[in-house]
Amino acid sequence: MTDGAGGETAADGVRSWRRWVGRPGGSLTRRLIWLASAWIVLALVLTGWALTTQYQESALRRLGNVLSATIDEVVVASNAGPDGLVIAEIKDAATLRPLSGDYWAVAEPAPGDRLRILARSPSLAGSDLSVPPELPPRLASAFGQIISYNAIGPRGEPLRVAASMKQLPGRSAPVVFMAGIDRSNIDNDTRQFATFTWTSLLILGVGLVIAVFLQVQIGLRPLFSLRNEIADVRKGKAARIARGYPLEIQPLAEQVNRLLDHNQETVERQRTHVGNLAHALKTPLSVMLAEAGTQQGPLPDMVRKQTEVMKAQVDHHLRRARAAARAQMLGERTPIAEVLDEMAVMLERVFEARGVEIDWRAPDDLGFRGERQDLQEILGNLMENACKWAKRRVRVSAGTTGLGQMIVVVEDDGPGLPADQREAALERGARMDETTPGSGLGLSIVVELTRAYGGRITLADSELGGLKVLLELPTAEA
Repeated sequence: MTDGAGGETAADGVRSWRRWVGRPGGSLTRRLIWLASAWIVLALVLTGWALTTQYQESALRRLGNVLSATIDEVVVASNAGPDGLVIAEIKDAATLRPLSGDYWAVAEPAPGDRLRILARSPSLAGSDLSVPPELPPRLASAFGQIISYNAIGPRGEPLRVAASMKQLPGRSAPVVFMAGIDRSNIDNDTRQFATFTWTSLLILGVGLVIAVFLQVQIGLRPLFSLRNEIADVRKGKAARIARGYPLEIQPLAEQVNRLLDHNQETVERQRTHVGNLAHALKTPLSVMLAEAGTQQGPLPDMVRKQTEVMKAQVDHHLRRARAAARAQMLGERTPIAEVLDEMAVMLERVFEARGVEIDWRAPDDLGFRGERQDLQEILGNLMENACKWAKRRVRVSAGTTGLGQMIVVVEDDGPGLPADQREAALERGARMDETTPGSGLGLSIVVELTRAYGGRITLADSELGGLKVLLELPTAEA
């Protein structure tokens, strides 16, 4: 069955609900609460239905016993006359009062699966008890047994009727004895019981759902705290998980700390290997440069040139390896304001003769999620490059995007850089002006370190008239 055009079947609705509750990305708290609430509602509905049904059946059984006793009384008081009629004389006051709600009747089977009334109680006031069409065949097949059914009385009241086919002495044809009683009181009692039961179960269900909600919230609170601590470690606000947790969760916190320690040890080993490799390669290269520097001619010049290239390559790849290793570390946080202040003071002294002024601004609580040495190298190269090209002014500003990233903008009032040359300027060793001192590796170093931390660098025009460098780096929350 569907609920109109384009409607969803009940089975589809159940499957959709199960997919929503059990989907991997859903909230564990919500799933637990919904599952527990669903089971509580189902259990209470079944309980309410069972209690109400049992109460109603018990009441109907009591009425059945009363009707069975009335039928026995009518049977005892009935006699068969010589002409086939049945005479029943019962002195029960309830059946003598018209429309009292207590009735009896005696009938015999008639053609067409009907019953013909032979005698009736005065309380019927000339009316007959309702007989469903399927009753005569049922009475014939269940001879001597009592069959009960619901009917409508002579004044429109709901009745409970019992009928039984018996053999009356002195009469060859069987006789059907019927008794009916007003069941209004029973129906009212059943409705009151159902109202009381469902109200009580509703209150119980609401209380249980609230209890489940509180229990889940309180029970999962340590997990929420652990999640927040792990997030603090990832954001650089903490280095380890420091809080104590219940016995069920404490092993997980300890394993996370061991993982952090293992990660730290791995990074330290990588640093040691990188340092050893740098020392092992740089020493022979330095010896080759020194030896070639004492000789003249094409071969020594070629050796010096290629050795310089090899040294630059070694520095480049070792720097990338160190940055990649450090970028994987958790819990690192470097205040950017301190590094900017340090770089600004140092570079203003270096370019004091030219009168270069560095204006920098950064929030005190803004932090870089990485090592201080890498941030110094990134900002130092950018700010030094800006000072080289600036006429008198360099401006540096830093802020957060709110998406786990921060933006550092470095601007100068120099000649700037044409748009068609900016991509080439970011390549390793590229130099736009051979008259300016430098190796051309500064921006490429910044690019490599920035990419190692998952950031990016963009060149644009500055409002000061020169070049503007936009740098995106991961931020560490305070």
